[in-house]
Order: sequence, then structure tokens, then C-alpha cells
Amino acid sequence: MDISTQQTAPPPAPLPSPAERKRAARGATRPGDRIFLGLSRGSGILVLAIMAAIAGFLTYRAVLALGNNEANFFTSFDWNPSGNPPEFGIAVLVYGTVASSIIAMVIAVPVSVGIALFITHYAPRRLGGPIAYVIDLLAAVPSIVYGLWGALVLVPHMDGLYGWLNDYLGWTGIFEWNGGAGRSLFTVGILLALMILPIITSVSREVFRQAPQMHQEAALALGATRWEVIRMSVLPFGRSGVISASMLGLGRALGETMAVAMILSPSFDINASLLDPGGGTFAQNIASKFNEATVMGRDALIASGLVLFVITLLVNGGARLIIARRKEYSGANA
Repeated sequence: MDISTQQTAPPPAPLPSPAERKRAARGATRPGDRIFLGLSRGSGILVLAIMAAIAGFLTYRAVLALGNNEANFFTSFDWNPSGNPPEFGIAVLVYGTVASSIIAMVIAVPVSVGIALFITHYAPRRLGGPIAYVIDLLAAVPSIVYGLWGALVLVPHMDGLYGWLNDYLGWTGIFEWNGGAGRSLFTVGILLALMILPIITSVSREVFRQAPQMHQEAALALGATRWEVIRMSVLPFGRSGVISASMLGLGRALGETMAVAMILSPSFDINASLLDPGGGTFAQNIASKFNEATVMGRDALIASGLVLFVITLLVNGGARLIIARRKEYSGANA
């Protein structure tokens, strides 16, 4: 064969210049990509600016209130910002908010994870679909409806549960019941659990559906039972998602207002028993006292709102740290 007739290989493509590589590393080169990049970056900066503005406003008004406060803001049980001199503290509000949120999380998270696993790995499709639809529908119910149901249905029917807790756990002091009405932090925690359950269930369900099918099939091929597959493949994969879902639910529990205000009997006392009527939360206290508050009273309420704002930021920051430490289980790395 004549060598001259052989086709020579095309020359290799030239390597991109350092300037071209730098532009590619920065991102888009097309006009549409540059516009999208600018909008995305501007949206992120706008969110940070709004958060900074909220924090600045709350801090400014809180400083005005704390400058006139004659009581210890963090340890005082009194709330009388309109007095002479003004005296107010958040000890009762911190306790009530944290206690009711913990109760809600202890009840809601295991139940939500169980429902999500049942829908995704146990229930047939004809049954799992309607259950998922009903769970998602519960998330759309307004807070005021939950509050009305809690005040008219839940509170009058808590005597049996309170009596059982008093009989078997009353010796702890935490569940001692003296026969009062069911308008307590424990009832608030149960209602909050019902309110955050749809959120945690929906997010957890979607995360569990993303679990790698190959991992599950491999475990089944090795003789694992369905629960062992869930324990070894599904739960480790979805751990970060469950944590994120729990933090979303906790955020709603911390800031819930109307439902709590319609159930709780507000009082600025810390009771040893969770079943005793009384207590208060940040959101409930702000909602119930804001309209009738004086200028000083509103500044005091804003100061308490700043504390709730900081607690929410700390909760979300802690969740991000937990997720970052377990990023090997995220869907992006599966």
C-alpha cells in the first residue's frame, strides 16, 4: 500500500491558555450563564443583607429596652416592662420554649421516621400513596386550626394520659399531676409534635427514596432481612436528611405562636412538673402582649425576640455542623 495514500492523524487540539482556564474556573462564559450567575449571587447577598438588617433592628431596639431594665434579663421571672422601674426577664420564656420543643421533637421524630420508612419500604404503592398525600395535606393546615382543635378537643381529653403518667412516673417529679387543667407545656409539646410531624415525614420520605438501590439489592443478595437492609443501607444514607428535616420541624416548634397561645395558660413561673398549668414561650408571649404593650413594653418584647432569633441561628448552625461531619452519607457522595 502506498504510504502517500495513508491518512495522517489530525493534530491534537491546542491546550487552553491560562486566561481561558481562569475564565472557565470562574464560571459561565455565555451571556445567559453570566446573567444566571449574577442573579444567583445577588440573591445570596440579598438574603444575607436581610438577615443582617433584621439582626441590626432587633439589636438596636433590644439595647434601648435593656438599658432601662432594672432586673436581670436572663434570670428574672418577672415581666413588667411598663412598671416604674421596668423589670423583665426571659427565664420562664427560655424554659417554656425549650421544654415544649424538646417534648415535640421526642414525640415527632421517631414517629415521622417510622411513617416515612413504612411508606417507602413496607407499604404497597396503593396504600403508601394515599398515606403520603394525607401526611402532606396536614402540613397545609393553618396554625389557628390546630390551636382550636387543641383547645376544644385535646385539652379536655388529657386527664387519662396525665393520670397514667402520674401513677407510673409521678415519682420523678417531672410528671407529677395535681389534678389541674391540661393547659400545660406537656400538652403544648404534644400539639407541636402533631404540627411538625408532616414536615419531618415529607422530607425524610424523599430522602429515603433516594437511597441507592444497588446497595439495597446487594444486602438482600447477601441474605439480609428487610430491616437489616434499612438499618445498613437506608438509614445511614438518609441520616443527614433526617437531621435536616428535624431542624425544619424544630424551627417551627420554636416559633409557633397562635396554637400555643390558645392552649397554654400563661404565667411567669417555672413549675417542676411539666403537667402543671402555666408557663410561657417566646412567640406566645410576644403575640399575647404586643398589642397592649407600651413603647417600652414593645422594646422588651423585641429584646426577647432577639434571643429567639439567636437560638434559631444556633440550632441551624449546629445542624449544619452535624451534617458536615456526616457528609459521607449524603446523596451527592453516594
